[in-house]
Amino acid sequence: MSQNRKFRMTRQRQVILQEINKVDTHPTADQVYEIARRRLPHISLGTVYRNLEILSECGMIQKLELGGSQKRFDGCREKHYHIHCIGCGRVGDLTTAKTLDIENTFRGKSDYEIVGHKLELLGLCPQCRKRKKAPTNKPRRRAGRRSNNRP
Repeated sequence: MSQNRKFRMTRQRQVILQEINKVDTHPTADQVYEIARRRLPHISLGTVYRNLEILSECGMIQKLELGGSQKRFDGCREKHYHIHCIGCGRVGDLTTAKTLDIENTFRGKSDYEIVGHKLELLGLCPQCRKRKKAPTNKPRRRAGRRSNNRP
């Protein structure tokens, strides 16, 4: 569907769009479904998936297709970058005064016509960093004891 194509702003689309715009967590379709059901108890998961696709094709939301995970959706339509936690899967926005001029940097260096770019940074969120630093309570093996079955 092109961005110029007209579509009806149904009640379901309106609720989905409003709910995505309320959060900055970049929800998956399943999460949007759970949120939307609070206001529209009879909405189906298929309806949510279809409407998310339509809203992203029309440019009203961004669809994030991050490596190795479910699609996520972002209500912020301005160009910006994302950081993906490799520990828990959380996705955050990276705010910067301007986006990189990657497209012009690589234009002419390939026989491809460059039409856009996506940049995903990987890292550990603050909660996962804390868990990584936290001491583990694993029991230690006693030294000097061997099984009689070993040579």
